[in-house]
Amino acid sequence: MILIVYISVAIIAISFLVLVIYLSKTLKSLQLTLNNVASTLSGLEKQMEGITEETTVLLQKTNTLADDLQQKSQSLNTVVDAVKDVGTSIQKFNGSIQNVSDSVTYQLHKNQDKVSQVVQWSNVVIDIWDMWKAKKVTQTTKENIKDKEPLI
Repeated sequence: MILIVYISVAIIAISFLVLVIYLSKTLKSLQLTLNNVASTLSGLEKQMEGITEETTVLLQKTNTLADDLQQKSQSLNTVVDAVKDVGTSIQKFNGSIQNVSDSVTYQLHKNQDKVSQVVQWSNVVIDIWDMWKAKKVTQTTKENIKDKEPLI
């Protein structure tokens, strides 16, 4: 029976030895994996630092661009206000012209008979003027012909 105990202890010792060997291999494999993870994280940390620096520069440029856009927007607002003022002035001018036109139209309708008489008198004066000019031309022509007639 002692022999069985010795054999059992030897089997347990061999099993324990096999277990320790496999556990040792597993731990070595785990150590390699953890070393790879550590180096990957180290590289990732360096990349994150670079990304952070680039993001900071990009944010500064974005802020500068936003300030520039704000200034240009304010400048453009003054142009828009000026155009608005020009539009208001044109509307007032158009209103004034409309008032003058309405006033002239009203006065024409009110004084239509007088305007008609003025037009008729104007036509008479023009006709008299034309007759006078024609008469003068005729007299001048007669005088020129008379001057050119040979004296007999």
